[in-house]
Amino acid sequence: MHIRDWPSAERPREKLLARGAAALSDAELLAIFLGSGLRGRDAVQTARELLQGHGPLRVLLDRSAPQLAKLPGLGPARACQLSAALELGRRHLAADLERGEALTDPAAAGRYFAQRLRHRPQEVFAVLFLDNRHRALAFEELSTGTVGSAEVHPREVVRQALAHNAAALIVGHNHPSGNPEPSAADRAITERLRQALALVDIRLLDHFVIGDGAPVSLAARGWV
Repeated sequence: MHIRDWPSAERPREKLLARGAAALSDAELLAIFLGSGLRGRDAVQTARELLQGHGPLRVLLDRSAPQLAKLPGLGPARACQLSAALELGRRHLAADLERGEALTDPAAAGRYFAQRLRHRPQEVFAVLFLDNRHRALAFEELSTGTVGSAEVHPREVVRQALAHNAAALIVGHNHPSGNPEPSAADRAITERLRQALALVDIRLLDHFVIGDGAPVSLAARGWV
């Protein structure tokens, strides 16, 4: 049965229009992007097979455009469109932080760190520098390590914060393993950073750990 023959409430496009994109499964969202499926399969079935054979979604979408182009049901044109759509999403998140408005939703910073760091194969430590009204000044990657660790120097963080004339900052790093649970080392470097920054009257607002799922906020756990 073709998707157009499904009950209207079950068709991905009609479902999105009626209930919003968040109501759709990963396969349904991917099916809307595909538009049509492989021979003998509808778009949803093709999307499910893509996710089963080459997923889950994060793994699938972390591929480069040339890698996506080799997957069944995609090809060069769809691979380019999908990569462009992902970059639009990243830039949309970045725009909220770069247009000069105060950061009032801490979760938005976590989503921004996730978009910038989640796909990285090595551990990366990055800093979002803020002014005294919590408007973004700059985002910088200050350390890149092996799969297991990124070496962080509080002195370098302080130096860059002073160079940007920052009044506050948020830091974050990714766990390439996908497990976002903060380690004892993560808590220790957070405390060292907080103390070093306090000496120059700069506040550490949060430390996000990025893995699979939602970013983990150390501030939310009372560790900042």
